[in-house]
Amino acid sequence: MGAAEGAFRELTKRCLNGYTAISDEGGNFTVKFRTREEYYADLRAMRHNVFKNGRFIEDIVTDPDTKGLIDNEALTYDLLQDPRYDHVLKARSTLSGETVARWHTLMTCPEDLMMNGQVKKLHFHKTGTCCAGVCTGWNCFNVLWSITAEADEKYGTDYHRRIETWLRGIEGKTLKVGGALTDAKGDRSKKASQQASPDFNIHVTEIRKDGIVVNGAKVMIANAAAFHEIICIPGTGYREDEKEFAVAFVVPRDIPGLTLVQTDACEGRQGWDEMKYASQASYLIFEDCFIPNERVFMCGEWAFSGTVIARFTANYRAAIGSCVSGQGDVMVGASALMARANGLSSNVFREKLVDMEMINNLVYGLGLGAMLAGEMHPSGVFYANPALAHTNKFYIAKYYAELRRICQDIGGGIAESGCLPNYRDCTDPVMGPKVMKYVQGNMNLSAETRARAARMSEWFVKGGGAMSFIHGGGSPDGARVAVRLSTPLEEYVQYAANVAGISEKIEDPAVLKK
Repeated sequence: MGAAEGAFRELTKRCLNGYTAISDEGGNFTVKFRTREEYYADLRAMRHNVFKNGRFIEDIVTDPDTKGLIDNEALTYDLLQDPRYDHVLKARSTLSGETVARWHTLMTCPEDLMMNGQVKKLHFHKTGTCCAGVCTGWNCFNVLWSITAEADEKYGTDYHRRIETWLRGIEGKTLKVGGALTDAKGDRSKKASQQASPDFNIHVTEIRKDGIVVNGAKVMIANAAAFHEIICIPGTGYREDEKEFAVAFVVPRDIPGLTLVQTDACEGRQGWDEMKYASQASYLIFEDCFIPNERVFMCGEWAFSGTVIARFTANYRAAIGSCVSGQGDVMVGASALMARANGLSSNVFREKLVDMEMINNLVYGLGLGAMLAGEMHPSGVFYANPALAHTNKFYIAKYYAELRRICQDIGGGIAESGCLPNYRDCTDPVMGPKVMKYVQGNMNLSAETRARAARMSEWFVKGGGAMSFIHGGGSPDGARVAVRLSTPLEEYVQYAANVAGISEKIEDPAVLKK
């Protein structure tokens, strides 16, 4: 066990409520966790409601349009069987006391938030891309844990009992649970109640004795087709006259009334033109979808809708630094690999590689700082410091593009999109040998190795590996606004005045109108 691994084992022992990744004195896990094969069986048993390329996909596990996505999410189940990753992927539940998948637990201390980041970083190291099935849903139910407690206290509802019952029901099943926030929105200059169609934001169309009916869409939801269940929460804050939009619930991915339309991506190509793993988003279209009461966690409590977003973004934008740095580590490796395939020592690019690693360290460290500076909610869950988390999101959006630029710069022209013939032509019986003669760079390596390295760098900078870190989890402009609103400027002015010995009150002059 390495020093870093040992340190994180110690972190899990220091959580405020005794959370631990160790289930017995010997450090062995005894719970049986879901396997890849069982996961495949789950997906195949679902209703065929995933649509792409003009058709509903019949076998999402093997279809070329989705196979990379499913292989990506399935890798979690392989890692769960490997004791080397127990300290990252498993933890003791505060509800049942059983050892469960970590992404089914409540985050109750800074160390839990750190392990949230470690789960993501591990997946990026293994796949090079996003594994949303251990990410957004985890954050969503941690947010709803506190929101439902507050709503019950204010309105006398029983949402908190519902979410606890649901969480107890899924925590031992090792399910992939995703989260869906982003609504279609429509005209960005108008509020939800002013749109040409109310369906531009998920909304309640009917309240029945046994549940609710919803219409609308959640869009650009990463990896949704690979989930067992999906939690939907409000995508923005709503007003009192928009309470039908203030709704939160969880549904099976194949619930009647829900269709998933896959976004365009690079799946379906051949050979080294396609990476082994993929991330792929979906449009979730709800049409008269009935949701039973036990799966409804908010319905009309508009005053809490903004708080949902605030708490979600605090944890998500702190942990996304782990995502960027995890993928960034792989991009550093891909850049060095490409240099060597070109016949150059990676030392030629050592300063550029250092620049890449410093960006990784910046966003990872700032995220950790946000976690450590967070605070406990009375309901028992812990949230990262929002000002630091939003700052982290802004720098991620700013510097992730620089990571990609350097990766492309080091790779050279062959690593740019459209500069390498495709796999089919490179392996053609007649033209293939002629093409590959000129693909080869380093004579100690095969032409195929250089082609694979080039496709990987290209995948990071313009293909399916180019993650949505600019707008993923919210816009950078929104992050700046959040930091501006949370900055106690007058308090800082008083600090400066006191140090300078100024006793006179200095008012901010009114802004002159043009």
